[in-house]
Parts: sequence; structure tokens; C-alpha cells
Amino acid sequence: MLDELMDCFKRLHKDPHIRAIILSGNGKMFSGGIDLFDFQNVATSYNTEDIARRALKIRETVTFMQQSFLTVANCQKPVISVMHSACIGAGVDLISATDMRYCTQDAWFQIKEVDIAIAADMGTLQYFPEIIGNDSTFRELVFTGRKIDADEAKQIGFVSKVLPNFEAAKEAAIETAKLIASKSPVAVLGAKVCMNHSREKRIADSLKFQAVWNSAMAQTEDVIKAAMASATKSESPTFDDL
Repeated sequence: MLDELMDCFKRLHKDPHIRAIILSGNGKMFSGGIDLFDFQNVATSYNTEDIARRALKIRETVTFMQQSFLTVANCQKPVISVMHSACIGAGVDLISATDMRYCTQDAWFQIKEVDIAIAADMGTLQYFPEIIGNDSTFRELVFTGRKIDADEAKQIGFVSKVLPNFEAAKEAAIETAKLIASKSPVAVLGAKVCMNHSREKRIADSLKFQAVWNSAMAQTEDVIKAAMASATKSESPTFDDL
């Protein structure tokens, strides 16, 4: 899926006839986050006992995942994301890379990585605090993994519009996209490039650091305990002290 996402946005980025993009889900929810069993396999199944080589493989995987979402953030066209129902973990990473966020009244959001014993590493820690402008709220959501509903998401500035249902949310996004498309594409491009420029190096450096950090920390036994508990919906495990 990440390969397809990256390829799609590279094509959209280059197409001179496209002036705005709408990103939405097509299932029961926008995103359930990363597949926990796949993640557990990534963190534990590299065929080497050497810690350094295992860390390099994990960093390579994390960096690729980061690049797929950076392709969304760096697309020259404004991107409007439309969320319905759940938007969890990697889903929050993805929409944090978009320019505008609309959602349905039943939408809810969760920075869930702490519940699987890792630090979010695909963009949430870099984009989210800039979006909402409230460091205290941001840290609370990251450290606790607490869910927020659509109304709270709008209150803190994470989404700009809350609509009654998915069709209404899509229609609102289409209207905004049409309005953007009516403007000078040179002006819109210039605005996005200049807004992104001021943060690009900071975010790129932070993501690189995050990839190196998780290449080591994702090897903890805490990940296996937490991922299994979350996947089987069992009680939260007890973690050893540092």
C-alpha cells in the first residue's frame, strides 16, 4: 500500500492539470493503523542476531515508510484529507502530512503508538504540534494514547470542518478543491512551497533522528507484549522499569 501511495502522489505531483487533491478512505473506517502482526514481524524477524545489522534493517524500513508520507506532504498540490470513523496511529501520521483535514461527526483520532510500546515515527511527532499549536495537549495525547472525537479535534485545531456524514464531508472537500482550482496555480504552488520551506529541514532532521531511535528501541520485548495485548484485546501488560 505504501508503494502505491508514494507512486500515486508522485504522479499527482507532476500532473500539470491537477490543482487540488482529496484523500479519503473507502472502507468502514479511514484507517485502523498499522497491522500489529506485520509490525511485530518487522521488529523481530530479521534473520540476524547482530544488533547493529538488525537496527540497520529496521531503520531502512522506517525510513521507507517515512518517505511515503513525505511524498504526500511535499506534493506541490494542496491535499485535503477526509476522515470518517476511526483514524488511528499511522492514519494520524498520514493526515498530519496533508494541508487540510475535514471529518465526519462520528470520526475519532488516536495517536496509539504508545500502546504498542514505540514512539510514533512517520510524522505525527513532527507535524501534529505545529498543526494544533498547543504543546501541552499534544504531549498528553502522545503519552496517554487517549482518543479524541471530532468535536475535540476541531476544538484543538486538528481538523477545520466537521460534517454530519461522509457524503457531506466529501462534498465540502470538493467545494474547497474547486475553489482552490479557480485560483492561479502559480500562486497556490508558491504559497505551499514557501510554507513548507520554513519547516522542511527541521522535519527532515527530526524524522532521521526518529528512524535511528526506533531502529534500536523497536527491538524491545515491550513491543511484543504490547502488540499481542492490543491485537488480542487483552489486558494491558505490565512493563519492567527502565
